[in-house]
Amino acid sequence: MAALPVVRLQPLEHEGKTLIQLSFQYNKEIYTCLWRYEGCKWIRDLKCFAMETESKYFHELLDTLEGGAQVWLSQTLHIRDVPLQARLWEQSYVKAANYIPCPLAFVEKLFLLNYSLNTIRTYHALLLRFLNGNREVGLELINGYTAEEINRYHRGMVQSQKYSHSSVSQSINAVKFYYQRVLGRHSVKPEDVERPEKPSRLPQVFSKQEVLRILSATENLKHRCLLQLLYAGGLRISEVINLRITDVRSERNLLFIRGGKGKKDRTTLLSHKLLENLRAYYKQYRPKVWLFEGQTGGQYTVENIRSVFRASMEKAGVQTKATPHTLRHSFATHLLEQGTDLRYIQTLLGHRSSRTTEIYTHVTSYALDKITSPLDSL
Repeated sequence: MAALPVVRLQPLEHEGKTLIQLSFQYNKEIYTCLWRYEGCKWIRDLKCFAMETESKYFHELLDTLEGGAQVWLSQTLHIRDVPLQARLWEQSYVKAANYIPCPLAFVEKLFLLNYSLNTIRTYHALLLRFLNGNREVGLELINGYTAEEINRYHRGMVQSQKYSHSSVSQSINAVKFYYQRVLGRHSVKPEDVERPEKPSRLPQVFSKQEVLRILSATENLKHRCLLQLLYAGGLRISEVINLRITDVRSERNLLFIRGGKGKKDRTTLLSHKLLENLRAYYKQYRPKVWLFEGQTGGQYTVENIRSVFRASMEKAGVQTKATPHTLRHSFATHLLEQGTDLRYIQTLLGHRSSRTTEIYTHVTSYALDKITSPLDSL
């Protein structure tokens, strides 16, 4: 099934009123649909479509564009209508005659317990996969499954070798949450649900020379600042795109990270070299709210950063298999090699447990050059 074109929604301030702007790459069918949809209006001076912020307009827009386009939300647009949120997430699913939608009670419970939006979306997708992987028996029988049926499903995921340990583990968490917290099936006990053993893999790390080549190959000032932030402060992608201009605490040489993983705030290093580049970037781009904003406003996206990183890797000729997160791993490893205490690295990374940070002791070359192999002493 070919990917559908995308209509992106983001907040828009116009004539003292907040509206929803609809942006899309020109497509005659979409353009015609929006002209015909009464809930949408064309703003001549901005040359864009816009609609009111009430939930009913979102539902009507989805009805209007169904089968012709997907609706995506900018990260600055927050939806409190749970049925609408679930509907937006399920747009891309092929809905056969026996398709089972994700029970709304599941999504509502996750929101009620203040799970992060990323976790809710992941759990929603994994439970949807579980339910529709068993849809031939129907939801009523699925709701009566024992731990054995749940284990059989996840054994199949492991045996297929298509899923990482993390994906399988998250699926187990999502399914357990559904049975225990939504259905109240406490007979499905945690000790009866099998969990595959986590493989002991070391994080991929760049050398300092590779980091320098990647950053030097990034000519665009905004893009270079993005990648420098990932490395110089050990940030996650989500933390970079959530940075506000006011989070750069230049007077203290600190970056304030709000709502990092686990919804924890923290501070991390602000490199002097990075600060100089950020000042030059600000003068050139003049972002309004977020430190990094797209061409039409609003936050930069995760995919934007991944595309920038891939392009810089290719231009630099770095062959290491890596993702933007590799820059965070490299930050921690290089600090350790410089002799920084592991407890400080733990704080800078925002790790809850020191055990998580200790993995970098296995990839660092710090002090290895001072150890003599027993072969050389023979």
